[in-house]
Amino acid sequence: MTTRARGRTQSGAAADADAGEASQWRHTALDARPGFLIRRLHQIHVALFVEECAPEGITPVQYSILTALEQMGPSEQIALSRAVGLDRANTADVIGRLVERRFIQRRGSRTDKRKKVAELTDVGRALLGRLETGVARAHERTLAALPPADRKQFMAYLLTLVETNNELSRTPVMREGKRKAGGDES
Repeated sequence: MTTRARGRTQSGAAADADAGEASQWRHTALDARPGFLIRRLHQIHVALFVEECAPEGITPVQYSILTALEQMGPSEQIALSRAVGLDRANTADVIGRLVERRFIQRRGSRTDKRKKVAELTDVGRALLGRLETGVARAHERTLAALPPADRKQFMAYLLTLVETNNELSRTPVMREGKRKAGGDES
């Protein structure tokens, strides 16, 4: 058999294997599919977060922006977008709502007037302090069905899945080591 014919046979076998896997998922119950379960777990966690943080009326995405600002310091909106995995338009919208509630302030960049820099306010810092217990409870309740040792392993698996597939996302998250300075130093 020639190298060329062998290559066709191998790629044909790979196509057959792919078709077999696709058929397997098609005949798998919804509640046994990873995508379905991940989406359901996300819905459940959001419900727990909203319940635990109801008095403050804050969403998980708003909390992510506030937390990113606390960790990064004053940051351009694009840096925040990359830090939380949210597209620019939605990031600007969330920031606008947080500005209205005085949790953050926004100003033009000192180095590039076309760019906007967001900064956590004292009111925003106080909010994060008030949210700390409720957010912790939401995270704990999300993982509560797992034995403590399995929670750590589950989190490690989640991190592996997310980091391995990060670039496939419409809004890949830039990790600390890969991120350029988010602040507006001038």
